[in-house]
Amino acid sequence: MNNTEAIKYFTKKLKFVAPHLNEKTLRIWAATEAKMFGYGGVTILSKASKLSRSTIYLGLKDLKFPQRNYGERIRRLGGGRKKITETDEAILGDLESLLEPATRGDPESILLWTCKSTRQLAKELNRNGHRVSDRKICDLLSDLGYSLQANRKTQEGISHPDRNEQFLYIYKNVKIFQKSGQPIISVDTKKKEIIGNYKNNGHEWSKKHTPVDVKSHDFPDPKVSKASPYGVYDISRNEGWVSVGVSHDTAQFAVSTIKRWWVKMGKKRYPYAKKIYITADCGGSNSRRSRLWKMELQKLADQIKMDIQVSHFPPGTSKWNKIEHKMFSFISINWRGKPLTTYNVVVNLIGNTKTESGLQIRAEMDTNKYEKGIKISDEDFQKINLKKCKFHGEWNYVIRARK
Repeated sequence: MNNTEAIKYFTKKLKFVAPHLNEKTLRIWAATEAKMFGYGGVTILSKASKLSRSTIYLGLKDLKFPQRNYGERIRRLGGGRKKITETDEAILGDLESLLEPATRGDPESILLWTCKSTRQLAKELNRNGHRVSDRKICDLLSDLGYSLQANRKTQEGISHPDRNEQFLYIYKNVKIFQKSGQPIISVDTKKKEIIGNYKNNGHEWSKKHTPVDVKSHDFPDPKVSKASPYGVYDISRNEGWVSVGVSHDTAQFAVSTIKRWWVKMGKKRYPYAKKIYITADCGGSNSRRSRLWKMELQKLADQIKMDIQVSHFPPGTSKWNKIEHKMFSFISINWRGKPLTTYNVVVNLIGNTKTESGLQIRAEMDTNKYEKGIKISDEDFQKINLKKCKFHGEWNYVIRARK
């Protein structure tokens, strides 16, 4: 068996024997199983039993020299050093706040990783009144779902010189909006999906030798129906809305989705809201260059009588938009291995996507037809009540409601 299977096996086994073991016999049991397993056994039993590796090595000494009685003392139940998260309840929250501005996320992975070293993080926490070593930071990062990962060559070209400053600008604005109880949404289009009995990547559990039969080819065909899911993710409430479009992915479709979210979810969650903060990437239907995107946002601002502030992520960084790894990745996980045979199947799979952290998503079809290639004249564009921010006004701007 591989390491993952072994951990599951010993964890299940321990549930039966644990009630009959005390501190000493537990480490001897773990040491015995580790010795029988062979190479890597100590690590596997440490993860399965939650005992430290040093404790299991002490058990191995007990086995090798039983007459020496290593670690003969047995502590009362609950004795021993407390976890740092029990003695310092604020440390996890403070650590996460340090990581947030620098966090990166793979849209197809639940794991996150950070570009700050454990030594730097420990230094910052100790400066803020905590007592923690850089070694302990590794354990805390694991508890928060972070992992140590290497670089992977997937991109070409150079990044914008103000990329990090824009990340920090967005982060600071998010905190300001959250503090004042205003809605912050991350928006984007998920990739188009072919509707029909076509292969969908991934696997799901089913009876042996009974795979779902799908068509052998899924070549591009303009006649085949496609679904265009456009999403709105509420960063503060961990909730989302997805409109499944049957037409073109245009700026009108994007803003129509934002309007649906506000009417059916947003205004109930934020009855006293005065403005909305939108984070989006730089391209697609919500492109920073799109005049139609800004015109449609102006119409929305006028309808709901609220200002709309927008921040775009720098070119080439759309994967760091929250909606990608907080919502879209889980949708992909939920429907992996399932053919998207109808629009209703797409809507139901999206709407039933949930996570342990409490993510809730509402999904609905948008059967409206959206035309491509709509142009906004200079005269009409000048009528938009748009105010560019001082820092990169092409990325950050406010569209004020016209009275």
